Amino acid sequence: MSVEVQKDFFLGGEGRLVPGEAAVALIVFDDGRYLLQLRDQKPGIFYPGHWGLFGGAMEPGEDAAAALRRELKEELNLVIAETRHLTDFSFTFGQLGAITRHFFQVLLPASALVGLRLAEGTEMRSFLPPEILNLPRVVPYDSFAIWLHASGLLRQ
Repeated sequence: MSVEVQKDFFLGGEGRLVPGEAAVALIVFDDGRYLLQLRDQKPGIFYPGHWGLFGGAMEPGEDAAAALRRELKEELNLVIAETRHLTDFSFTFGQLGAITRHFFQVLLPASALVGLRLAEGTEMRSFLPPEILNLPRVVPYDSFAIWLHASGLLRQ
């Protein structure tokens, strides 16, 4: 009996990565859980095979809120009416310049999970903050944003 071993594209298999502006959502359910996706194990993406927030790259001329609405519709078939900007993380990539990752909060009832359809990524799952912060592979900047939010530092 043979066992198929999946290639790990993290740390060496990502290919040429081009950083860009992104908008992502801390999707928080009313039971305190956060929704994450397990990123595909494929080259050409940041942090393949890691748990991370939903959202993604902004198109030229698109603002962060519009990008987030588009990404959530594409990735989850989720149409959001209301969101709240939480914070931005900016990174400088040498000659490539600076990019910003825009974080938004999306509040949903826990019952909404059954109506979501995963269109990108390997898996989606809701976690309590301590579970997320103890997972072995979580996108670091997403983990930091979740920690800030769960600790109350990003809540108003």
